[in-house]
Amino acid sequence: MSKRLESKPLESGHASVNGIAMYYEVHGHHEGVPLVLLHGGGSTIEVTFGRVLPVFATNRRVIALEEQAHGRTTDRDAPVAFESSADDVAALLRHLKVDQADIFGFSNGASVALQVAIRHPDLVRRMVFASSMTKRAGAQPQLWEFMKRADFSNMPQPLKDAFLRVNPNVQQLKTMHDKDVARMQSFKDVPDDSVRSVRAPTLIVLGDQDIVKPEHAVELTRLISGARLLVLPGGHGDYLGEAVMTQKHTRYPELTARLIDEFLDSE
Repeated sequence: MSKRLESKPLESGHASVNGIAMYYEVHGHHEGVPLVLLHGGGSTIEVTFGRVLPVFATNRRVIALEEQAHGRTTDRDAPVAFESSADDVAALLRHLKVDQADIFGFSNGASVALQVAIRHPDLVRRMVFASSMTKRAGAQPQLWEFMKRADFSNMPQPLKDAFLRVNPNVQQLKTMHDKDVARMQSFKDVPDDSVRSVRAPTLIVLGDQDIVKPEHAVELTRLISGARLLVLPGGHGDYLGEAVMTQKHTRYPELTARLIDEFLDSE
């Protein structure tokens, strides 16, 4: 079994953006078009990307961040929304003097990435849209059933543990949970014309047993001009080694990262 890769940040800290102190880390190389990692709902950088970030950092500059109210990033008196989080990402990139980046979002992070590409198109060179949907009908019905019953008491324990490791404030954890649930309960379809407006070369990624319907992923490749599709075995986040889904010893995270590297480096 190969040893699990690790990466130490070149720099980390908080940037003042749109009324919050946004936590970010820079890994890998100081130069080059950065890859921005946008984690899933209720998560931290480590939960979603702990297994793949070190692979990406071996040959590129990586910027990982935590969304409003998540982990080490502060909250503001406003809901957590895909659009406002996209504006926060754009503000962070301006703060870091980044003119253009590749954006890789997983789950809710993919919905944020899509809004970055729609609202700030000049910032996005390439996009990876992983395990998310642009319309309610694009997800399996059990996702919405779960969201109806979602309560702090049934929040996955690995997510609670990961948050409290980086931020021991239980009230902030509960606030984050409640805001994330509210965002999903009020999920609005993204108009097809907005999705069609995306000009960045896009890779749609999902697991073959994901919460996203495979036919929805295929539909997205038709809506976004020239988009490519990558379907990997497993459920929601298995292919990343995401902390809630799987901690099995598997080479999938590394293989996934290499496939995404190929897409980002392709002409």
